[in-house]
Amino acid sequence: MTPRTAGGEPAVPFGALDLSVAAAMNILWGMNIIAMKVTVGALAPFTAGAARLAIVGLICAPWMRPPQGRVKSLALFGLITGGLFLLFLNLALKVSTNVGALAIVGQMAVPIALVLGAVILKERMSRAQLAGIAVAIVGIVVLMFDPRIFGELPGLLLMLLAATMWGTSSLVQRQLAGVPVLTLYFWTGLMGTALLLPMSLVLEPGVLAKLPGLPAAPLAWLAFSVLGATLAGQGGMAWLLGRHPLSAVMPLTLAAPVVSVAASHWMFGTPVTASMVIGGLMTLAGVVIVTMARRRALKEMGA
Repeated sequence: MTPRTAGGEPAVPFGALDLSVAAAMNILWGMNIIAMKVTVGALAPFTAGAARLAIVGLICAPWMRPPQGRVKSLALFGLITGGLFLLFLNLALKVSTNVGALAIVGQMAVPIALVLGAVILKERMSRAQLAGIAVAIVGIVVLMFDPRIFGELPGLLLMLLAATMWGTSSLVQRQLAGVPVLTLYFWTGLMGTALLLPMSLVLEPGVLAKLPGLPAAPLAWLAFSVLGATLAGQGGMAWLLGRHPLSAVMPLTLAAPVVSVAASHWMFGTPVTASMVIGGLMTLAGVVIVTMARRRALKEMGA
């Protein structure tokens, strides 16, 4: 049976462009948690999220018109991937110091999305793909055995909730095949701002007024989150999902926490331990196994 894309067309093999997009996506998402940590520290969780999403919505406003019959799905997608995801993520960043650990736990979105894809979309995974995913997940578990991580349980639990939102939104996104990426992210900005802005005004009074006077560094990181992680990174994700099944795309995001761990060490001096190195290498090995298995399967089917 030939694998199908989000639009129902036969999937295409992973080529150099696909892998380049996936690599760029991992770098942008890996660095984004650093950007968000700085922004949340300069503002506050709800205000930082509302500011980011409002800017996204304004940039994408010319593409606001939804295709007929897609309003409810777009609103649900925007609420989950914009509002709820950032709500839990920014709270996790506020109460935690180990940014690399949060990035690792955030990769639980991958198995959540894969389970949903298999159960609801009936996507099949080969034994080699399952083995690669297993290796990558074990790598994440190894990373989590660092004793420094267990001291931040509240942040880890909040991050797990954020990962659940992200995994769920990936499934909803599959039902929006054919919707322009910029339309998707207008609705992400709209619905996320609608949720987080009132929370900012009520729970973080006066913080929003600080936004125009932010120093250059937090403003630059906020711009990176908007233009890099949200528009370019998530746009790349939407593009890949239009060409490949969820089971093939989601494991490729497992390299992002490795980038985050390295960036956290560079920016904040977070120690890089043996468990981080071993777990990171296992995660990357799992990604390579999944990618090679995917390309081999498509080649054998003549896709």
